[in-house]
Amino acid sequence: MFSCWLSRLCRGLSTPTGRVTHLIQGSLSRRLMLSSQRIPELSSFVARTNTCGELRSSHLGQEVTLCGWIQYRRQNIFLVLRDFHGLVQVVIPQDESAASVKKILCEAPMESVVQVSGTVISRPPGQENPKMPTGEIEIKVKSAQLLNTCKKLPFEIKDFVKGAKEFVIPSREPGKFYCLPQSPQQFKQLLMVGGLDRYFQVARCYRDEGSRPDRQPEFTQIDIEMSFVDQFGIRSLIEGLLQYSWPSDKDPVVVPFPSMTFAEALASYGTDKPDTRFGMKIVDISDVFRNTKVGFLQDALSKPQGTVKAICISEGAKYLKRKDIESLRKLAADHFNQEVLPVFPKANRNWNSPVAKSIMEEQRSELIRLMEIQEDGVVLLTAGEHRKACSVLGKLRLECADLLEARGLVLRDPALFSFLWVVDFPLFLPKEENPGELESAHHPFTAPHPSDIHLLHTEPKQVRSQHYDLVLNGNEIGGGSIRIHDAELQRYILATLLKEDVKLLSHLLQALDFGAPPHGGIALGLDRLICLVTGAPSIRDVIAFPKSFRGHDLMSNAPDSLPPEELKPYHIQVSWPADSEAEKSSLNQPYHPES
Repeated sequence: MFSCWLSRLCRGLSTPTGRVTHLIQGSLSRRLMLSSQRIPELSSFVARTNTCGELRSSHLGQEVTLCGWIQYRRQNIFLVLRDFHGLVQVVIPQDESAASVKKILCEAPMESVVQVSGTVISRPPGQENPKMPTGEIEIKVKSAQLLNTCKKLPFEIKDFVKGAKEFVIPSREPGKFYCLPQSPQQFKQLLMVGGLDRYFQVARCYRDEGSRPDRQPEFTQIDIEMSFVDQFGIRSLIEGLLQYSWPSDKDPVVVPFPSMTFAEALASYGTDKPDTRFGMKIVDISDVFRNTKVGFLQDALSKPQGTVKAICISEGAKYLKRKDIESLRKLAADHFNQEVLPVFPKANRNWNSPVAKSIMEEQRSELIRLMEIQEDGVVLLTAGEHRKACSVLGKLRLECADLLEARGLVLRDPALFSFLWVVDFPLFLPKEENPGELESAHHPFTAPHPSDIHLLHTEPKQVRSQHYDLVLNGNEIGGGSIRIHDAELQRYILATLLKEDVKLLSHLLQALDFGAPPHGGIALGLDRLICLVTGAPSIRDVIAFPKSFRGHDLMSNAPDSLPPEELKPYHIQVSWPADSEAEKSSLNQPYHPES
């Protein structure tokens, strides 16, 4: 089933609804596969209507929008626009009413990225160019937009930045190491700058950390990047891909997928990856308790960000036992340092809790109305800062679902696949170790929301990003963003807001200075997606040779120790901890490698 599904998935990226230039990565090399045929559907997900190489006399009279690089300009009357698919001549308007368009097209440096809209017309008799496939026509421009300027090209690439949690592999060159990639993020952005236009690959990625049921030290992504696209184009592509490749024995995928902002997801579900197959949403009940005499509620509401939140567990009084409620309260206290109160508004059962009793007496009817509580409903109530209160209830919501289903109550249909886009994430988060400083919520190449760019200089914590996650049944299966394509904006975010050493990313900043097109992408976690589609409890069940919980390969006993003589070709030696003397001694014994 897996091989069949993967085959359909990859075919889906080369079907008429979503054809992409293929970049397939082997274990030791990448092979570029370029399509030589004209692809009329290539502009399905982007701002342009056509590519520069496809227009012919059959398009005469059509209104078109093209995106590309300025390859050549003659007498400020004509310019040649280039994209990955070909060239087309553009006529620069000369009349006074189009002065702003002329200014853009005449003053932009060569190799700058522009978007033009206009009409396809015939070239004057005798001025056709038989050497160009588009040589019989030209574009009479009506409007133009400068997407990015280009500096003089230096053609220089510097070392790529190395980050934390990467596998470091020694080489036979003294003092030099490989870093296995967590993802090909910067490489694929440079492909877009180089004009490749569209790319995808099945990418093997690595992260030096232990396993979890939904994560492995090595994992596989369907990795995608596109130029001249916005997030709705990326989302449409992925929706069509999943719809096309979905297993035939499952209910068909319905598109478009619903979307929800990060703020909405946190407020209603307490997480950025909500499972929308069941209710039990978080409700803000602060107004119910504005005049409460209950101490910890009063204290929370007296603070600027203080709120009172609650979830209602339908039939909780029927299915949950006292030990279950106490277990939930302990979880909230241990993991979130939050107090949670159980309240039974319609059942005379509060286990001798004076606080719960007083809540019932004062606000019972309003609580029942606001939360639509039915017979046997149980309310879990907490108070505190908005994000923290929502997070604890989001965790308890899932724990309650597990408890209820263990008792026979079905909340989540195992045959239902509930897709959801989560958008408008914060661009930055406070650093855990130093809340006064910022770190990227996604990665530092994510573009800010266009409506929030002005806040970068005044309130950067309030800036939303153009990051989007694809969630399936409460699991993140994909994530991506529209990238920053302006070098000055990228430099400001790195140096001023994130306080990063820009020298480590000078290669990318240089590339953005040389005519980088607007671009964006996404990566789907293939292992996690297959795990959910097949109903496996862990991604280890859909990987041929998975690692253990500690990240060990049980087939080859890796990672393993090597004797000093085996390390000599790599010019490294091990500094052994004091408690590893026994292991060190054993390695000095004769070494017999496997044949």
